[in-house]
Amino acid sequence: MIDGKTKILGVIGDPIEHTFSPAMHNAGLKALDLNYIYLPFHVKEEKLRECIEGAKAIGIRGLNVTIPHKTNVIKHLDEVDQVASMIGAVNTIQFNYNEFNESSSKDNDINVTTKGFNTDGYGCVRAIEEKTSIKDKKVTITGAGGAARAVAFQIANGGIAELSILNRNLSKAQSLADDLKTNLNGIGIDIDINAYDLDSLKGELSKSDIFIDTTPIGMYPNVDDKPIASADMLHENLLVNDIVYTPMETSLIREAKLANATVVPGYKMLLYQGIRSFEIWLGREAPVDVMEKALLDVLGI
Repeated sequence: MIDGKTKILGVIGDPIEHTFSPAMHNAGLKALDLNYIYLPFHVKEEKLRECIEGAKAIGIRGLNVTIPHKTNVIKHLDEVDQVASMIGAVNTIQFNYNEFNESSSKDNDINVTTKGFNTDGYGCVRAIEEKTSIKDKKVTITGAGGAARAVAFQIANGGIAELSILNRNLSKAQSLADDLKTNLNGIGIDIDINAYDLDSLKGELSKSDIFIDTTPIGMYPNVDDKPIASADMLHENLLVNDIVYTPMETSLIREAKLANATVVPGYKMLLYQGIRSFEIWLGREAPVDVMEKALLDVLGI
């Protein structure tokens, strides 16, 4: 029951109609019997600053941030978590409200500060670690965009032994590798890059323990596209994670099953990045099973 005490969480983006987050978060809030509601907000890029200031003014407690605002929103925040700063993107904003100063009756004595986080990489790693530890593993990532950056920084911090980044634009892969080496100075892992072609990918996968595809290849409506030629490029000791979640069983996941590889579907990253946001905002453990069921329901799975 929404009333005058209901607190607001939400997600901002452009477009926003496709978001699955409200179903997941509202199910979690209901399960914990919290007087909160999670709403989607359509925010144009030129209105981003006004959005953040407006959110402070009306008492919003937390926001998720999706395309195209993850980078630009940083300049409108008071503080950014170290991991999010290294990645250069924020997908979660925490609003911290200091109460009225008792010695004054002025409304503007309420101090509101914002802090940005990036939970995308956390979501990916937590999904993988349901199946296997990433420690001392060789990981191959395809792609070098925003998702790849989030995953690469998180996974490099997790104790892996070696990271290979393959991307069609080699300079973009090099830029990501350079940023990792600069920001994770002394982390002690081998990082190499290569062009994203089938021969290079086949060579890397033959030596890899974990393969994470962060590209949109195979996403609806191009569901027959895949980043590999066939299951022969994979092996049974490989874990394959495709971060695409529409459809849940992408062409890559189907090929991975044919190769008897371990698979991690893309919706798991979406689930766990949301779980982490939920816990940042509320300071308590999220009801994972309830939120996962709600997400699967809205995805039609």
